[in-house]
Amino acid sequence: MNILKRVFFFLFFIISAPAWAQENPKLVVGIVVDQMRYDYLYRYYDKYSEDGLKRLMNEGFNCRNNHYDYVPTFTGPGHAAVYTGTSPAINGIAGNDWYDRYNDKMVYCAEDKSVTSVGSDSDAGKMSPRNLLASTVTDQLRLASRKRSKVIGVALKDRGSILPAGHMPNAAYWFDGSNGAFISSTYYLDELPAWVNEFNARNLPEKYLSQDWELLLPLEDYVESGPDNRPYEHTLSGEEQPVFPHKLKYSDTNYGIIRSTPFGNSLTLDFALAAIEGEEMGKDEITDFLALSFSSTDYVGHAFGPYSVEAQDTYLRLDRDIARLLNYIDEHIGKENVLVFLTADHGAADVPAYSAEEGIPSGIFSGDAFKELDKHLNEQLGEGKWIIRNANYQLYLNRDLLASKNIPIDRVFQITQEFLLKKDGVYNVVNLHDLSSATVPAAYLNKIRNGYNPKRSGDLLVLLEPNWFQGSSKGTTHGSIYSYDTHIPLLWYGFTVPAGETSRKTHITDIAPTVAQLLHILEPNGSIGLPIGEVTGK
Repeated sequence: MNILKRVFFFLFFIISAPAWAQENPKLVVGIVVDQMRYDYLYRYYDKYSEDGLKRLMNEGFNCRNNHYDYVPTFTGPGHAAVYTGTSPAINGIAGNDWYDRYNDKMVYCAEDKSVTSVGSDSDAGKMSPRNLLASTVTDQLRLASRKRSKVIGVALKDRGSILPAGHMPNAAYWFDGSNGAFISSTYYLDELPAWVNEFNARNLPEKYLSQDWELLLPLEDYVESGPDNRPYEHTLSGEEQPVFPHKLKYSDTNYGIIRSTPFGNSLTLDFALAAIEGEEMGKDEITDFLALSFSSTDYVGHAFGPYSVEAQDTYLRLDRDIARLLNYIDEHIGKENVLVFLTADHGAADVPAYSAEEGIPSGIFSGDAFKELDKHLNEQLGEGKWIIRNANYQLYLNRDLLASKNIPIDRVFQITQEFLLKKDGVYNVVNLHDLSSATVPAAYLNKIRNGYNPKRSGDLLVLLEPNWFQGSSKGTTHGSIYSYDTHIPLLWYGFTVPAGETSRKTHITDIAPTVAQLLHILEPNGSIGLPIGEVTGK
């Protein structure tokens, strides 16, 4: 009888086993597409192949109302937020660069002077994740598996590889334009693995750049974009006009132009597939993680804008690369064994000159306004350097000078706000030390609060009107609180992900805790996001 009871309880345990007892995926592939706005999924939909983005949308789960919940919306903060599940307020990546007032210097988000390049004689490898203050979901996976899980970061941009890979990956790799190779730093390893050297020896950048950038389809098929030649588009190096076919000029000491072409994405995928094979990722029951970022979409977007033929052709070609990745997964690992998500680090504004042609208010904010403000502060408060730095639309005040003259920050704020509101394109100025009194909509105020890091952010934030930005009159940029910068794709695919979609608002900080729940591991230590129940099945 005792034996029967034991058998009964054993069977009962198996049948009612908790969710964490189920198998994990063999591989997670996190894809971040640099500067991919949400509308690109649908504007170019009819031109996409069946096996790429359409496959992710139709066979996977589409979070259609996914947003960044902080400002500034830049590459470094975006990649950090995706993988930490938290905002700059906690993870510390307050911009691509920020001012370190305690050491009186500008800091790049991935810089690390204590390490050296591996695979290059340049300084491009003096990078690490040490400026990232929170753990990543990739860190949590390595901790949970006692480092048996393999984690690899891959991107053209160093920050697009380093921040997602976290503090304790096997390695992170990025592209060095000076030698056309993927490199790393001594933070991770002392020499490149054999498979990386073999890949670099193939000299694929030269093979890609030896051809012109031709359109994938006939020009007349690009009806979703504007004319090919517009005065507000940048030209590629050596060109006189921004038109197809683009003649690509490079040398054996400068392959950097590949970043500004769709070939940069193809090269990135080539390396990512080599990483899967070289590291034997997804080959056993221990979950591995490939953090893959496509950077060329950002370079192209900046140069030509969201309604350019170049941007559309880049996304059509990226779609083919994604199809190549998914087909590789099918053949070598199996869709059911791989969890894939795709998102972006930020969106992009329409080119102001393009918007103006269509009668939409827009413009370029002149940086001269800040020089004029400095002069005005001297007139109002006395001689002195009142503004130390201007970065990420934030003004860093000279707090020592304010203290010595017994002038409160609120006084400088009032003078600054009154002065800048007279300037074209300025919506408001916010005192980051007194957000409770900020006169901006609550939805925007929360983004400002989530983006404010007391040690790394400025004192005053200048908010521009929609479709205004500081920069060149050609091309576009990003970084604002507005939906064109915050509304980005979020697609889930493979493993146990159901087919479907939701219009419920989700946030970029929800990605890491969702992945963590699917992997049955602890979410990152600073996470503020929530698991997306429609994806996890809970």
